[in-house]
Amino acid sequence: MKHALRRLRTAAVTLSALTLGLSLVSVPAAEAYSVQPLAPHSERAPESEQFSAEGVTTVGELRTVDSSLSYARDGRTQVIRHPGATYVKVHFSALRLADGEYVTVSSPDGSESYRYDRHLNRATGSDYTTDGRPGFWAMSVDGDTAVVTLHSRRASRGSAATIDRFWRGYDRAEISQHNISTQSVCSTDARRDVVCYQSSHPSEYARSRAVARLLISGGGMCTTWRVGSTNRMLTNKHCFSTQSAVSGSEMQFNYQCATCGGNNPGPGTKVSGATLYKVSSGGSGELDYALYSVNNFASIQGYGTLFLRTTATTTGTRMYIPGHGDGRPKRLSIFEDTQGGTRCTVKNANYNTWNISYSCDTSGGNSGSPVLDANHRVIALHHLGGCPSNQGAKAHLIYNQIASLIVNS
Repeated sequence: MKHALRRLRTAAVTLSALTLGLSLVSVPAAEAYSVQPLAPHSERAPESEQFSAEGVTTVGELRTVDSSLSYARDGRTQVIRHPGATYVKVHFSALRLADGEYVTVSSPDGSESYRYDRHLNRATGSDYTTDGRPGFWAMSVDGDTAVVTLHSRRASRGSAATIDRFWRGYDRAEISQHNISTQSVCSTDARRDVVCYQSSHPSEYARSRAVARLLISGGGMCTTWRVGSTNRMLTNKHCFSTQSAVSGSEMQFNYQCATCGGNNPGPGTKVSGATLYKVSSGGSGELDYALYSVNNFASIQGYGTLFLRTTATTTGTRMYIPGHGDGRPKRLSIFEDTQGGTRCTVKNANYNTWNISYSCDTSGGNSGSPVLDANHRVIALHHLGGCPSNQGAKAHLIYNQIASLIVNS
């Protein structure tokens, strides 16, 4: 198995040297990469289909391709690789499988693997997302390569599945290139990987486990988190506000580095959005919330949950923010400028009707992050950057509007 995976990676690298951008190759399932594979053409999808939403960090590119898995011995595996991509998310426009047959979408090392049969049953197979068009999206695979494999005992030349599109994640330089930066890191960036605080701030570390990275419709990024003791999640309305966007999005829990400063996150646990329950009225400068649920809730219950403070906070209250700024592995903002220095505090508990303000560091992708006090209650929902007054919507006002939809204890 290890030898086959080495050959898979070697061939993918060889092919990428011959092509620019995507590599999509068809190879025999039992003899992977024993011969030079072919690379069907792919191209960037029209701009009208690319992700774009005001105030949301764009983290990926949609590409189109014409490819299929066949029952022929030399057509049962497709390797989709885009050098340098941070994730690959594959779309199947059609599955033509018999009972007992299935396809898998996996990382080359097998650390992530998602299984789909003709029934697309989340109870017996893997999670997936939809976009209102025919077919479905497999869950994203971290890294620049996704291996798509047909599992069948049938021997024929027919087509079993069609792949027509995929998202590929931008690297950090591309994220900076494709997004307008607002100055919301105030002075020196004091954020650190959450694991850096596992020993020194165990409560803050533990509460941050309920916070997830939100991949919106394949190409946008925010932060989201569990609220209350039932299947409920909160993020910003400006991140998404429709049922179709919820159904098209992924929530990635435990996406954080294993060692402090190690840049070594694992894939964590990914689930899809289920039901949109409520969005705030007014613009993104007001309460700016979206309340929804997820599929496969049992798989993420072990990460814990957060609870809203039901009364107004006060100026000077100590606070911290866990989140996925710039789409990166989860970091914590605990200190204003330097480690062990001044702690983050609420600068103005009544900045305006809807918001509190603070200079705790954030960046694009932190939208939707919880702002917690020293008692680990959520006092605000972060949604606006702009030093020295980064802003979060007042949690007690949000609670007043969603109290009947959550169990806040």
